[in-house]
Amino acid sequence: MHIVHLTASSFLGGPERQMLGLAAALPPGYATSFLSFSERGRCRPFLDAARDAGIDAAELTNDTPRFRAAIREVRAFLQGNRASVLVTHGYKSNLLGRPAARRARIPIVSVSRGWTGESWKVRWYERLDRFHLRFMDRVVCVSEGQAAKVRRTGVRAERIQVIRNAARMSAFRRPEPGAGDPLRELVGSTGPIVLAAGRLSPEKGFRVLVEAAGVLRRTHPDARVVVFGEGVERAALERRVRELGVTGFVRFPGFHDDLDAYLPWADVVVLPSFTEGLPNVALEAGAAGIPVIATAVGGTPEVVVDGQTGYLVPAGNPRALAERIGLLLSNRNRAKAFGTAARRRMRDEFSFTAQARAYLSLFATLVPTDGVGRSHREAVCA
Repeated sequence: MHIVHLTASSFLGGPERQMLGLAAALPPGYATSFLSFSERGRCRPFLDAARDAGIDAAELTNDTPRFRAAIREVRAFLQGNRASVLVTHGYKSNLLGRPAARRARIPIVSVSRGWTGESWKVRWYERLDRFHLRFMDRVVCVSEGQAAKVRRTGVRAERIQVIRNAARMSAFRRPEPGAGDPLRELVGSTGPIVLAAGRLSPEKGFRVLVEAAGVLRRTHPDARVVVFGEGVERAALERRVRELGVTGFVRFPGFHDDLDAYLPWADVVVLPSFTEGLPNVALEAGAAGIPVIATAVGGTPEVVVDGQTGYLVPAGNPRALAERIGLLLSNRNRAKAFGTAARRRMRDEFSFTAQARAYLSLFATLVPTDGVGRSHREAVCA
């Protein structure tokens, strides 16, 4: 069976790492190709990572607004590479991948991670996306929370399957005693560090974290809040930091593609989002053995167990957020116990092996195989 993933990658982030992890977890007999819209060349770090892992990857030459040419190019790739199924990620891939798959006469599966609504243009495309999901052969939702949203768009329940994101357990090791601390070296501090990471856009709630930092500084002046990422809100966030007088206490080091190196050194990871599908940052923190304080939105409560692996707080409440952060910074034993429980939970319930099994079971309902990964059409041609 040949599985082709179509995406519009703009950097090597959480969704891309999920695709790579799934491809690596598939058994022999299942081939994977990644196909990405160029996004002005920003897709290349992801495609290079795929090639480094020995996975076929290609950059499309056509993009919006050349819709018809892009559909023809995707269709040609699917037919030329004898694809068995197309898996699409994101609204652009859904909108252009569906007609390409139909013309190539193969099934299409859409992975629904959530909608950001970060701008009027994105909201318009996401509205189209919600309509198009009704016509997919299957829609994979990364959480029960996202599945509920997809059902409300009119997608029939029998076409929806929940397959949760997985944690990259092998990417994280507990820091060795006496080893260098890259996070504190980056920040220039020896005190506790609260880490957050994501796109700096309104739905991620970083304004709430900045407000919480104003409260936290009064009780934990030796701590630092470090927010990794870039986005449209950066200037406004930095302005609010200055207004609150927490310059230096809150840092914005920008986007880092080596976040794995910093994450295990944090004391607490925070997700102040207003909306989420199933947050990769929470999975990564758990895999690194770091407790998470997050808002109880979307699929986040399916990852963070309140009072066991971290804390859940209401969205948009900086005082509640600051109180829970302070509670873990003041009680290192509790924080350590939460981190240990989080890593155990990631290992037991969020493995790529389990994710791959679920996808293969889904694909088998759409593309019957001969038991060794070949579709019936491939077996006949062989």
